[in-house]
Amino acid sequence: MKYRYIAQPKFWKNYRKLTPDQQKSTREVWQIFKHEPFDTRLRTHRINSLSSIFKRTVYAVVIERDLRVVFYIEGDTVVTVNIGGHDVYKT
Repeated sequence: MKYRYIAQPKFWKNYRKLTPDQQKSTREVWQIFKHEPFDTRLRTHRINSLSSIFKRTVYAVVIERDLRVVFYIEGDTVVTVNIGGHDVYKT
């Protein structure tokens, strides 16, 4: 399926706080993510605690050790909610 991508303001705010190396890692993973958010290399997994808060299935992909991107899918749109360490699961 071909998706459209939208990032919420909180995602961009926290992206700008990342180190230059983390931003580079994020851009590299984005090349995979934009083609297939469920590519096995991304280790996409469901976040049950956020799914109950958002009232929809919420996922996270692994950028590097403790860096995740949280997102959900609405129709043909992928909405990136946040980026950061495991604390993003408390969004």
